[in-house]
Amino acid sequence: MSRASRRFFRSTALGLAALGVLVWAAVDQFGIPVEKMAELFLGTLWVAGGIIIVAALLVVVLVGLRKLLQRSDSE
Repeated sequence: MSRASRRFFRSTALGLAALGVLVWAAVDQFGIPVEKMAELFLGTLWVAGGIIIVAALLVVVLVGLRKLLQRSDSE
């Protein structure tokens, strides 16, 4: 395994561990119910998914416009 791969996996593991600690602190230290954390997580997934879908649609529209413009220029 290359050095860059080890760094990537180490950073990913440390990031996931930090996220786990944040969730634990929110639930244990501040008394936020697990159900509320799950609701917030699902809301975050919905928003991120919506942004990805809107960006993909925008790319499709832009690529389609480019092809239409290229087609009209060649004629």
